[in-house]
Amino acid sequence: MKVSEILSASDVAHSFGDVDVLEDISLSVEAGTVTALIGPNGSGKTTLLRVLAGILSPTAGRVDYHGPEAEREIGYMPQQPSFRSGFTAAETLAFYTSLVGGDPESLLDRVGLEQAETRNVEALSGGMRRLLGIAQATVGDPPVIILDEPGSGLDPGMRQQTFEVVEELAIDGAAVLLSTHDMTLAAEFADQIILIERGAVVEAAEPTQLFAEYDCESLQAVFETVFETGTAVDVAGETA
Repeated sequence: MKVSEILSASDVAHSFGDVDVLEDISLSVEAGTVTALIGPNGSGKTTLLRVLAGILSPTAGRVDYHGPEAEREIGYMPQQPSFRSGFTAAETLAFYTSLVGGDPESLLDRVGLEQAETRNVEALSGGMRRLLGIAQATVGDPPVIILDEPGSGLDPGMRQQTFEVVEELAIDGAAVLLSTHDMTLAAEFADQIILIERGAVVEAAEPTQLFAEYDCESLQAVFETVFETGTAVDVAGETA
């Protein structure tokens, strides 16, 4: 359920030296929704997420948080979440909850890792590490949660579980913004799709609105139409 705008970008640009990566991006996300950021490789998705998360400062424009006062306003998971070696899953989360509050066990339960709490992070599968990364991003219950490719490289079952966790976070009231190449799950779980190419937003709409606008029956077909490419993006997040 859409509640209210909680994070917005206005005319945001970002450059690395002389290379312009983002240009005049304006968007908004709402509490209680899932927003999926989709675009070709190299389109600026990761840079945009890092700017929205406050990790990078925009070269121009501004990012504004409109949500409630919180000790941690935005939680962020990078493409490759990393954890201190030698720690168990529970100990990893206990360190972060000691800083901003929260219960490690409830966080593990939230992402379905309650049976792995005593397992060292090095012994976790790739899917479990991503779920632990999501749990880490939600420490302190931030109103905005930003996830960079949470389903990348996972098998279909684990990707489905990951998106179900994302959906539950939104049901609990968080605004979740993620990047993904999984068109099927994005269409199923996202309330808003933002299409980005060459550092600029091309479209921002609900999946059904995109289907109607481009007379397509799938998000993959929309992707190919918008970006004028016959290159398929499979559900593993790799080009084929």
